[in-house]
Amino acid sequence: MTTLGSDELSAVLEGRLLTEPDFEPFNPAFPLRPAALVSAAHTADVTAAVLWAARHGKRVAVMATGHGLNAPVEDGVLITTERMADVRIDSDARTATVQAGTRWSQVLEAAAPHGLAPMNGSSCAVGAVGYTLGGGSGPLSRAYGFAADHVRRARLVDAEGTVHDVDADSDPELFWALRGGKGNFGIVTELEIGLMPVARLYGGSVFYPGAAARDVLHAFAEWSADLPEQVSTTSVAMLRLPPLPELPEPLRGQFVVQLRYAHLDGAEPGAALLEPLRTVAAPLVDTVRDIPYAAVDSIHQDPTDPMPFWDGGAGLTGLSAAAIDALLEVAGPGRDIPVPLVEVRLQGGAMARPPAIPNAVSGRDAAYALSTVGLMTAETAPVVPGLIDGIVAAVAPWRAASDPFNFIGPATPDRVAGLWSEQDRARLLAVKRRLDPAGMFGAGHTLA
Repeated sequence: MTTLGSDELSAVLEGRLLTEPDFEPFNPAFPLRPAALVSAAHTADVTAAVLWAARHGKRVAVMATGHGLNAPVEDGVLITTERMADVRIDSDARTATVQAGTRWSQVLEAAAPHGLAPMNGSSCAVGAVGYTLGGGSGPLSRAYGFAADHVRRARLVDAEGTVHDVDADSDPELFWALRGGKGNFGIVTELEIGLMPVARLYGGSVFYPGAAARDVLHAFAEWSADLPEQVSTTSVAMLRLPPLPELPEPLRGQFVVQLRYAHLDGAEPGAALLEPLRTVAAPLVDTVRDIPYAAVDSIHQDPTDPMPFWDGGAGLTGLSAAAIDALLEVAGPGRDIPVPLVEVRLQGGAMARPPAIPNAVSGRDAAYALSTVGLMTAETAPVVPGLIDGIVAAVAPWRAASDPFNFIGPATPDRVAGLWSEQDRARLLAVKRRLDPAGMFGAGHTLA
């Protein structure tokens, strides 16, 4: 890491100028070798880092938890926001104001005593701001829409170091673009987001043996086609689990199928809707029950320890029997591949409807979303990106018009641009040219 002019930057920071990251990103698959590494304490530190980068002709990347890291950071300026994690709840307005480094777990903890829930994802260890700017689909989405649909206000630092407080009235085009266009327009240091009146749900997972994969996936496709919005999320995942002692013995080191499920209208109707899937095959483990929303991570049971990975995904128009067979062919129990997760998640419901204040969220037309994760070790790294591409390619005949931004994984500018119609892409580019004419922002998901 170079120290070009670093004294001038260090002198104006309340945070710290680091020589290396002071925490391990969740995805350590991509090297971090910036010219400057800033651990920001507040918006003024972000502004100082952006101005320094502009003076030295450097690009800027931002990292909260590292879950969304999808490209190396070579040269440039890397701003970590882990120290910016303040959460303020307004229970009367049903809102939370969160800083750039806030994890969903912190929002959840602050909101739960008020009987409120954030629009978090499947893992509450993920950073709230980056997730939301990419759209954000999680346990409440079929009932309430995308996380980006519930943004009330954003504070953003642009390429000139100017701080903007953006809402639907102050800058309608930027507000539209931010909610779905990710970090292409500047650095969001704070969001005000809506909270949902949810205190409990009926949810969890049912795990089936790998031998039942074909029966479970085909049954899921038929069962999920007409579920009500009270089923606020459901998905089916093929998992290749490691032999870890903390896993239940029936799952340890096995290929299994996991059904994820959340229902908002009580345990009895939730159980009745789930019953057809519960009886498809004999479960290995069944954790579905009435739970406080604060226990929402128990539905997906996503990993919490850092792991090097490569991911990818796509939106699907539907889930036909042929689409299921295509996925089983490339990723089913007959394949020995370093791909621990292949998930198909039901979308639709409120996600398919335009929000009250329009935004740039992609993938709204998708009936399902495919998500895949491959493990990037020294041995597997040469083959995993190709395997992920192959799994996504297998469902090409059923691709929706656009994909959910957060699910596409590492992507070229052409792939990013293809998420939107020509008209919406032109609108996004116009906003980017106004806020970031030199192309400082965007990191691994650059809009160009």
